[in-house]
Parts: sequence; C-alpha cells; structure tokens
Amino acid sequence: MERWLQERILSGICCHRFGFLLDAGYASEKNQITKTERIDFMKTIVIVGAGKGLGLSLAKRFGKEDFQVALIARNEEKLQSMVEELNGLGVKASCYTADIYQKDQIERAFGFVKATYGVIDVLEFSPTAGNFPPTSVLELTPENVLDVFNGMVIGAINCVNLVLPDMQKRGSGTILFTAGLSAMYPIPMMGNIGIAMTGLSNYAANLSTELEPKGIHAGLMALGLFMKPGTGAANDPEVIADAIYKKYAENRPGVEAYPEGVTPATILM
Repeated sequence: MERWLQERILSGICCHRFGFLLDAGYASEKNQITKTERIDFMKTIVIVGAGKGLGLSLAKRFGKEDFQVALIARNEEKLQSMVEELNGLGVKASCYTADIYQKDQIERAFGFVKATYGVIDVLEFSPTAGNFPPTSVLELTPENVLDVFNGMVIGAINCVNLVLPDMQKRGSGTILFTAGLSAMYPIPMMGNIGIAMTGLSNYAANLSTELEPKGIHAGLMALGLFMKPGTGAANDPEVIADAIYKKYAENRPGVEAYPEGVTPATILM
C-alpha cells in the first residue's frame, strides 16, 4: 500500500469511513495494512460504542499502558476528534464508522481493525443503544424492548463472534462489557433497558464460565451512577475507566457492580 496511507492509518489521522467508500461499501485490499506492517509489540483494544465520555477515557487509560486503540461508533466527526486528541497524547489510535444495529457494518469495521492491527487483545463493548427512552415496566411494548435488546445483546453477540475464534486459537484475550445497574438489580422505571441489561449480564457471566479455563477472560461492570466529567470522584469517566482497566489487569472475570456495593438506593448522582 502507499506509504502515506499507511502512516495516516497507523497515526490515526484518518477515520476508516474511507474504507466503506463513505457509505459502508466494501473493503479493498489496497486500503489494508499487512501484518508485517503493523506494530507487533503493542496490544490492541477495540472500543465499541466509543463516545467522548467513558469511551475516550478508556482509550486514554489503555493507551497509557501502550495499547493501540481502535474506536468504533456511528458519528465520524466525534470519532475523528477523539483520534486527534489521542494522537496528541501519544496514543496510537484509529477509528471506524459502524452502526451497532447493522451486522454488515460491524463485520466490515472489525475486518479493517484486523487488517490494520492483526490481533485484537481486548474487546470493550459499551454502546448507548436504543431509539426509545427508559420505559416503565408497566408501559412496555415489543418495539421498545426489542429495540434496546437488539442493540445491546444482539450487538454484543455479533461483536464477540468476530473476536472469539481468534482468542480461542491463541488461548488468550479479554472481553469486557459496560452496562447500567439494571444489569444486576430490577429497576421498574428502566423496564425496557433492564431486560436488555440483564440479558447482557447473563451472556457475560456464561462467557466467563466457559472461557476462563481456556485462558480468556470475560466480564461486565454494572455502573450505578450518573457520569460527571472532571469531578475526580467515582462517577468521573476517567476514574471509571481506571476501574475497568484494573478489572482487566487483575483478570477479574464475571459481573460486578461499580462503585463496589452500590444498589439502586445508593446510585451516585
């Protein structure tokens, strides 16, 4: 491939929407970096649903530990802005536009990540999915339940299926999910979201049970808080990102609440 394009991809200067020909088209061979061209000594994390709150903080935290970062989300402008910020901090990052509801777009995005970096060491899944607001359990419809379920649970399954075969071959890797507290506790006002979150929690727990003996770690962190950037407290995205990194670094599988011991009655506002 042309040197200028390789340098732009490795530096994260260009978001990989060009690979979709601006409309989720097709991946061409000349837009892919070969394995011999990638930086083999660095690990790679893919953050699905990356935004300027927790997603960016996670990218910074893992980047601080010499991870290459691949960001996947729908908004190209926000993705590009995050990549530029990360590059300015010395983090090697790139971005890929895809809608979590569109399996073909997710598959193409992961295809570009693999072509660029070769190995995906960590998958972090934390999109804000859903076209309906949190809805009371007394007002549920098939539409407002399936919408968020398809984004959070089916979306998670689609992403995991794109990294798990390689992780199983290597006998290593980590899959992390970030969810709300309704993943662990019934919260009637979060009726539709709770169904999806508990499904995601169950999926994470079952993955952990099956994969831990194979050297692959899977876990979910359920956040009982409203995020407030810049506070330096437990609800600061940077503090949350540090807690998620520690969960990864300490190989703590399974489902856990954050902050430790939080319940629906003690959610941080």
